[in-house]
Amino acid sequence: MRLIAAYPFLLYDPVLISVLFRCKTLHNGAQSLFPRGRAAREWPAEASNIGYVARKGIIMSATASLGTIAPTDTASISGGDDGASTSGPLLNADGQREIRFNAFDMNCIGHQTSGLWRHPDDHSRAYKDLDHWVNKAKLLESGYFDALFIADVLGVYDLYGGNADAALRTANQVPLNDPILLTSAMAAVTKHLGFGITAGTAYEHPYPFARRMSTLDHLTKGRVGWNVVTGYLPSAARNFGDTDQLKHDERYDRADEYLEVLYKLWEGSWQDDAVVEDREHDVFADPTKVHPINHQGKYYRVPGIHVSEPSPQRTPVIFQAGASPRGTQFAAENAEAIFVASPTEWQLKETVTRIRKALEDAGRSRYDARIYALLTVITDATHEKAEAKYQDYLHYASSEGALVLNSGWAGVDLQQFDPDAPLGEIKSNAIQSTAASLAAATGEDGSAWTIRDIAERTKIGGLGPVYVGSGTEVADYLQQLQANTDVDGFNLAYVINPGTWEDIIAYVVPVLQERGVYPRSYREGTLRNKLFGRGDRVPSNHRGARYRVGGPLGPQVV
Repeated sequence: MRLIAAYPFLLYDPVLISVLFRCKTLHNGAQSLFPRGRAAREWPAEASNIGYVARKGIIMSATASLGTIAPTDTASISGGDDGASTSGPLLNADGQREIRFNAFDMNCIGHQTSGLWRHPDDHSRAYKDLDHWVNKAKLLESGYFDALFIADVLGVYDLYGGNADAALRTANQVPLNDPILLTSAMAAVTKHLGFGITAGTAYEHPYPFARRMSTLDHLTKGRVGWNVVTGYLPSAARNFGDTDQLKHDERYDRADEYLEVLYKLWEGSWQDDAVVEDREHDVFADPTKVHPINHQGKYYRVPGIHVSEPSPQRTPVIFQAGASPRGTQFAAENAEAIFVASPTEWQLKETVTRIRKALEDAGRSRYDARIYALLTVITDATHEKAEAKYQDYLHYASSEGALVLNSGWAGVDLQQFDPDAPLGEIKSNAIQSTAASLAAATGEDGSAWTIRDIAERTKIGGLGPVYVGSGTEVADYLQQLQANTDVDGFNLAYVINPGTWEDIIAYVVPVLQERGVYPRSYREGTLRNKLFGRGDRVPSNHRGARYRVGGPLGPQVV
């Protein structure tokens, strides 16, 4: 089983999810915000140590003070710009560990928070205008974000009410446009920002997809990443002629072969010196150095060569999220950036520790994948202004929209249940752990969540964590969370678009920069080099490297 926090490809262990809806800890005796509109209350003083953390009725545990933050161990850091196979934490010039940000977005109106498209400060309705995206890219680059990560689905949320009517009314991930087509335009107005593009392995053959990503890698000068997803919406399966998604582990089996085909095309089809551009002898590419991949597998047969010449990275940076045993195995072998969602520090630490170990078990370094934790931040110049902003957002949040999304994630029509009764156990062929987590969720009094509770407590931020506080409070919290959990950075979702990121850049980034723990400039080169500082190609211990010419699974040249 697997569990989703905030988004269907942000997964964590189902054993941990039962705690997600029970944990409430507040720091320094600060007033609690119940992000589902419930009355504020005082939290016990003994649970208080630092700052203020609030999230949709779930308060993240944070019991250490900033004074206990341990210095980063730099002894394990190795590798340079020569494609070395190991790496360490992201450090600044003084050896301090840096915090990194991605922006979490989708090419639609309503992404994760429901109903906020109606807010006068929200500009998500401009999703179909190119200026909206190019200006957003410039904004994020001005804040030194690693990447703009764009989610995607290929179906509609049509389980709630038995049709897509409510999804259309509330603009929950429909209408929805293609994320890939945005990338080259945003790259044209930026120099450093990376782009993590979501695309599934279920409904497009890997051969044309390989060319599409190579094209983007060329046009972005090596700043593209691919978020690998295996699919979860039944509506997507039906629209491609299937009755439902494949079973969970089989989806990963197919994805394994999908990536095998891609690695053969990207890494093994063209030798490094295949392109000679010899004008005198009328030879552009040496045909003896371009190899058919001759792939014959269970799901795919691809005999020919890659039709694109090698791009700056060859293989785009592989993004992925998964915490089931099969998903973790897949991530450990392939991923270079991993997204996680955990409600408490100890859970996040356990998740990160488990992923780091899986990377080592796969023959890679503990830091060969950057781990970003999902977080929604509502911030302003002062705590009071941030709290007022949050309360304002609640007036626009849509309970119906929240049920639309939760129905899709859990794979069951939540409209069919008594709104004031607990969900109870349900069986689902969608994301089974989401259904289990909603059924197991309890409020602060220990009572099981009702359908109404699910709607009210997830209409801002989905099932993921929400933090409300001043820029200094946010910075304190992020530093503490990184020190205690070993996370590399944060995948920042929005409440209003792009205002949430504007606020983070205005109020949080300067504080982190002043403390020396957030970049003031970008490293040169490709996205992979910016993340790891060891060159443009996947390192020798990455699965993709096995398929290079002369590699154990690649073409052998005499």
